[in-house]
Amino acid sequence: MNFTRRTQQFLGANLSVEDALPTRMPVYVNSLAYLFGVAALSASGMLILTGLVLCIFGPGWYHVSRVGHFFNSLHFWSVQVFFGVVLLHLISKYLMAAWRDGRWKTWMIGVLIFGTAVFTGLTGFMSQTNWDSQWIALQAKDAMNALGVGAVFNTMDTAQVLTLHVIVLPMAIVVLVGIHLFLVRRDGPVRPVPLKRRPQ
Repeated sequence: MNFTRRTQQFLGANLSVEDALPTRMPVYVNSLAYLFGVAALSASGMLILTGLVLCIFGPGWYHVSRVGHFFNSLHFWSVQVFFGVVLLHLISKYLMAAWRDGRWKTWMIGVLIFGTAVFTGLTGFMSQTNWDSQWIALQAKDAMNALGVGAVFNTMDTAQVLTLHVIVLPMAIVVLVGIHLFLVRRDGPVRPVPLKRRPQ
């Protein structure tokens, strides 16, 4: 049996059309707490788009050209928005106890996405090819050596850092986000924590 057929069977057994593309949503998703995930997804889309433009034209363009500065700034501020809304998403889902009702896999995938995004941000700072990135790489080298991963991850190796930032880590995040969205669509939005009624 080929991979395509197995994927079709898996999706057919676990995800209906109404789950994947819902026409009606529960009334409780009108809360602001349910918007942070979509905002993070939008910011990540902007990150990928601006990152591709920066990769195509290179540091000689985004350090010198005005348009390059603009795209570099868009990428930078997309990172700030992304981490801001991801933190709000994590906090709101933590306060809602989003791991209830067997949703612990969705929660753990979200935590993995956050950890991978933090590491992607670190490699991004070291990929700027300017004085800041050299300083950050030099200081991060000691931290990596202290963690015992200095032989595997060399922050002073620009090619390694750039490959991680542009290819490896973004692809890992895209795969994890895909799994996360699949689980959310399959299980539906998590319900708010029920209120405890006081005895009268």
